[in-house]
Amino acid sequence: MSRSTDDGDPVQSGILDGVRVLDLSTFVTGGFCSLMLANQGAEVIKVERPRIGDDNRHSGPPFVDVDGYDGPGKTASDRGESPYFWTVNYDKKSVELNLKSDEGLEVLYDLVGESDVFIENYRPGTADRLGVGYEDLRERNDELIYCSISAFGESGPWSDRPGYDLLVQGTSGIMSVTGSEEGDPVKVGLPQTDLITAMWAAFGIVGALYRRESTGKGERVELGMLDAALPWLTKQAGKAFAGEEPTRMGTKDPVLAPYQVYPTADGHLSVAAANQKLWTELCEAIDRPELADDPRFETNAHRVENMDELEAVLSDVFRKRRTDEWVELLADERGLPVGPVHSVDEALHNEQVEARNVLSTANHPAAGEIPVIEHPLNFANAESGFRDGPPLLGEDTVPILRKMGYTDEDIETLKNADAIPDE
Repeated sequence: MSRSTDDGDPVQSGILDGVRVLDLSTFVTGGFCSLMLANQGAEVIKVERPRIGDDNRHSGPPFVDVDGYDGPGKTASDRGESPYFWTVNYDKKSVELNLKSDEGLEVLYDLVGESDVFIENYRPGTADRLGVGYEDLRERNDELIYCSISAFGESGPWSDRPGYDLLVQGTSGIMSVTGSEEGDPVKVGLPQTDLITAMWAAFGIVGALYRRESTGKGERVELGMLDAALPWLTKQAGKAFAGEEPTRMGTKDPVLAPYQVYPTADGHLSVAAANQKLWTELCEAIDRPELADDPRFETNAHRVENMDELEAVLSDVFRKRRTDEWVELLADERGLPVGPVHSVDEALHNEQVEARNVLSTANHPAAGEIPVIEHPLNFANAESGFRDGPPLLGEDTVPILRKMGYTDEDIETLKNADAIPDE
């Protein structure tokens, strides 16, 4: 996908420049998947329900007030713009299409004919009923990469069940190993299985695009959220395979110690002495060299077996200083793997994040300048990153139709047929 100037000098482009993605999904699984593709240069077109849009536009609170704005997409939410929606939809375009109308469906088919990737996260069977199933669209474009995401996949006794991140965190075993030792199962504080699934889907799509380069053939990528979450059990699955029952351990680790969070004089400190060398150096750095020779803590296996006693000893030590003092002494001066436990705001605004330009801004037509969380892939010979803010509902409907060759008369006909909104 490399390009050249008139002088023959190479111009960097995104890895996925020239790839068009149609995203019919709602909420996070498909949305974060297409967000990852957009970050690498793909053109992503969100196909949304007229006057309603992606359900994630209405998720919240909080909302950002955009009183006084009277342009496209002003009916997306009567409470303002959703920052949560922004984080999943930077750099996309929005087209409103009524897929329950024949005219709206034909417009979608025209878009499919000029696209590379199609993403949907309907419950199994719904896409076929709407006329947008894999076989329907393959007839219009046999090179299409078609990705279907559902809660439990398209086979098995649970395939018809609806599902959200909360349910899959439960059924995947993640909740059973999250939380305090004596407490109830706890949901991870972010939509973890949505994001896990999105990343698997993006990986599958890019793999299918790569294969298409050599075969010229399209592909169907099908996955369920539960399937996507299970490979991430790793350590916990290893214990189960050995006949042990993984349990909730708070911030402790099932196979490493010390590898957890400890209280300090003013907060908390993460300590990850994940091998014997680091353990010995930590003991020296905290002025407790005798701990390295203590029979209870001599090897990692001993430390894991005596984890509660180790926690008590180290907690007494770390409570004697502030978190920043420990970080300076252990991380900055000694090069040991320790760090603070940040709030979300602290995680987004600190010297490391600023140095890496992870947080940037983009222009939003209704809300003005908004924050953007960049994605982590940096290439030596390709561009990556977001160029624009998230789209307002339907703001690209007419421009994209015109680009496809629809005349003003055609567009008026679609409005009269309620295939697109008349706004």
